[in-house]
Amino acid sequence: MKNLYLIAYLDLKESIRAKWFLVYSLVFGGLIALFFIAGVTESQVMGFSGLSRLLLMYIQITIVILPIFILITTVRSISGDRDNHILEYMLSFPISLKQYYWGKIIGRFITVYLPVIFAMILAVLYGLFKGADIPWNIFFLYTGLLFALSSTFLGIAFFISSFVKSSEVALGIAFFIWIFLLAFIDIGLISLMMQQRINEEVIIFIAMINPMELFRVAAISLFDPELTVMGPVAFYILDLMSQKTFVLLSVGYPIFIGLFFAFIGFKIFEKKDLV
Repeated sequence: MKNLYLIAYLDLKESIRAKWFLVYSLVFGGLIALFFIAGVTESQVMGFSGLSRLLLMYIQITIVILPIFILITTVRSISGDRDNHILEYMLSFPISLKQYYWGKIIGRFITVYLPVIFAMILAVLYGLFKGADIPWNIFFLYTGLLFALSSTFLGIAFFISSFVKSSEVALGIAFFIWIFLLAFIDIGLISLMMQQRINEEVIIFIAMINPMELFRVAAISLFDPELTVMGPVAFYILDLMSQKTFVLLSVGYPIFIGLFFAFIGFKIFEKKDLV
């Protein structure tokens, strides 16, 4: 365990010194600052006001930015070490492949998760300073949703990095996955439904296994438990399960996906040529 924590600490220290971490932190901190300057916490739109509206806007933007930041900064973790011969150097010490792999995951997870949560804590502190009502239940649920989303794309990124030797190819695959999950799957499902007249329940099921789509719907459900903004789709989801069950599924399923891909990535990394 000592070697595991040492690898995690080294990766965390290296990431903090990197320029991408500074940009990453400024993006999420800047979003909160921009909302403060725009007076979001002091306005009301469609029933959402104060800190609740700020968190809603923050989450909707985070769902687009967070996955691509995690993918492009993490997908080169192992392939980059292999290219720079750091992997060969690290494994010359009495460190097992398991300690190296999972230590890198722990260190990188702390790196990508802390700035996101810090920005939300900053919003809460600002709300306390202004005397606003703090929606603690929404805050803690969003914390869990962001944890789950970060876990998903961290696991996918390490899975890609475990079998791709070139950093350029890894970045290309990561960008394609982000575009596919963000836009293409919705466009493809709409086209499929219009052309083939596939059962609506099948279409909704395919959409919900997309972790980004699940995250988006769960975030909306915290403010709109009836999902009225989604129209007829809401009836299928809410008839199938309660809103609380859906939120729990939205946290548990992405974490499972992330761990699954991370584990598969470790098995590939363990069996293939290291250098």
